[in-house]
Amino acid sequence: MTQDELLILLLQRLNMPLARYADLDRYNTGKQPLAFLSPEAKTALGNRFGVMSSNIPRLSVTALAERLRITGFTGDDRLWADWVRNDLDQTSGVAHREALLLGDSFVIVWADRYGRPQVTVESAKQVAVMTDPGSRETVAAVKRWEDKEANTTHAILYLPDRIVRLQAKQIGALQGYDTVEVIDNPLGVVPVVNLRNTDGIVSEWGISEIDDLKPLVDALNKSLADMMVTSEYVGRPRRWATGIELTEEPVLDQDGDPVLDEDNQPVMREVNPIPEGHRAMISENDQAKFGQLQAADLSGYEASVRVILGQIMAVSTLPAHYIGVFTDNPASADALRAAEASLTARAEARQATFGRAWERVAKLVIAVRDGRDPNLIDDIRVHWADAATRSVAQEADAVVKLFQAGLLPASYALGKLGYSNDEIEKISAARPVNPDAA
Repeated sequence: MTQDELLILLLQRLNMPLARYADLDRYNTGKQPLAFLSPEAKTALGNRFGVMSSNIPRLSVTALAERLRITGFTGDDRLWADWVRNDLDQTSGVAHREALLLGDSFVIVWADRYGRPQVTVESAKQVAVMTDPGSRETVAAVKRWEDKEANTTHAILYLPDRIVRLQAKQIGALQGYDTVEVIDNPLGVVPVVNLRNTDGIVSEWGISEIDDLKPLVDALNKSLADMMVTSEYVGRPRRWATGIELTEEPVLDQDGDPVLDEDNQPVMREVNPIPEGHRAMISENDQAKFGQLQAADLSGYEASVRVILGQIMAVSTLPAHYIGVFTDNPASADALRAAEASLTARAEARQATFGRAWERVAKLVIAVRDGRDPNLIDDIRVHWADAATRSVAQEADAVVKLFQAGLLPASYALGKLGYSNDEIEKISAARPVNPDAA
């Protein structure tokens, strides 16, 4: 396969899921169209109905991403310094959210102008990879972006032996690229790592955490929209009156002048003599009668919303207090942790899924920094913060007991408390630990 053929194949692969990504973005931002709405209802509502969207998809992604926090690595003492210098202590969370939402995100490792490792988090909308079906190793990758001001498209082709910079003089080009620069790749591997959110072994693309939520969120928004429309039209009690003569008033034009008919007489219209805003209704007619219609009962919509929220909680593992379902009595801390058990288990599964990719990133960082073969670097492990919700006092009490029993060294105990590698070094330097305990 020639370079041009490989480039076209990768760009086609990059374009294939873009429509799906756009749909997922709409749900993530709460801008998806209102589903289950009949054509008659759309005609009746027109443009008078605003946006009604309960943005549970973003909550589902955020609830998982906030439990995926990397606190350090083992196997290389200088790795955490490179991690922090590349702002990965902050941007790694962006990679997790992108992978949870779209199914994929990417990390590119290369060297900056000083020869130091440079790590960037990339979107699945701009990067695509090709893997070997046998070894599942990445054999080629491409990054593409557009410069609309210059009307050009830029692409970088990543191969095990070289990096090729390309440019096309049109937007969104699949072919017609000119080679701008060719750089040798001393790493011997493609320096692009895929963070894929998947539960399967073989998958063309990653899965989104909100795929199963989309139809349920559509149903929830429909019930909320119906409740708001009902509340607007029949939720308030409507008043009525009989035996009252209607009054007349002239029809005015845009300038506030009366509209005249063919006989040059003002056009009149009948209006309610008692405006809706008046709280007291008065009539001089002794035959007049007043009354009030019964307001609509909205409890049926509340029941519908609760049923749908129950399905959403089952699919997303979001606990009730995350989506605003509360009881009269506040839950205890132990009850909250028990309610979050399924969400915690899902977060720990994602830690295992993304951990291997971040360890691959760490090996590439060491390879760039030390000039080593990334395939020969072993014993690199990523450390995650505890995915479970615990109070500081409970966590500290458990770790202190394990440390005092001699089951944990001081450095590992500090890591369990959520301190990063550089913070542990500062603590150890400020207050040397007991050598026997460490």
